[in-house]
Amino acid sequence: MMRPFLKMTWIEAKLLLREPIGVFFTLAFPLMMLFLFGSIYGNKPLPFFAGYGSVDVSVPAYTAMIIATSGLLTLSIGMAGNRENGILRRLRATPMRPLIILSSQMTVIFAMTVAGMTLLIVAGKIFYGLRFNGSALNVAAAFLLSSLSFFALGFVLAGLLPTARTAQVVGMVLFYPMIFLSGSTIPLESLPSGVRAFARFLPLTHVVTLLRGLWIGDAWSRHGTEVIVLLVLLIACTLVAVKTFRWE
Repeated sequence: MMRPFLKMTWIEAKLLLREPIGVFFTLAFPLMMLFLFGSIYGNKPLPFFAGYGSVDVSVPAYTAMIIATSGLLTLSIGMAGNRENGILRRLRATPMRPLIILSSQMTVIFAMTVAGMTLLIVAGKIFYGLRFNGSALNVAAAFLLSSLSFFALGFVLAGLLPTARTAQVVGMVLFYPMIFLSGSTIPLESLPSGVRAFARFLPLTHVVTLLRGLWIGDAWSRHGTEVIVLLVLLIACTLVAVKTFRWE
């Protein structure tokens, strides 16, 4: 079982690298944002950010943006496109188990998500002296929970939308307002109170809040709401995705 999985994962990796949208928004765009705003504001500790710098709070926030990109765009567009082009139907007709097919695609997308976060951390540390006062294990667990929740949402979109073009349009309609209102591109502290109140209804806001909190050393107990929201999103979307996913 492991050999077919590894081979399928390698094929999916090569296919994903040929998709410019996913690669750009996962690997390049967050770095561009980091260097743009890092060059403007630097990373000097500020009372506005409770003694942290702009880059310190931006890295976990941009990580949330990468997670949203992977789930709402890369996964949903890729799966819808594979079904539209008959790839899923042909793969299902092979002796390979469906679980291997789906898990290999998720593995590749998750690996690229991790790579995007890693690039942010390395660049932030080298160029701006990025600070980290949390637990790496806690941040990794939050990252995994957030990624799985948005991947489940991506599978729902892939199951409901008939074509890759439709998935791209709907994904971007959800993606762009969410990243600008959730604090993943513009710090929540900078947003008007009315916008912050509305942002509480966006799942990405809870990803930003959870990652930022654990990044600076908060305990999990301070982020019970975020954990519950993401767990509910994961479970609900998984159940819906099971009902709506189509091979052809």
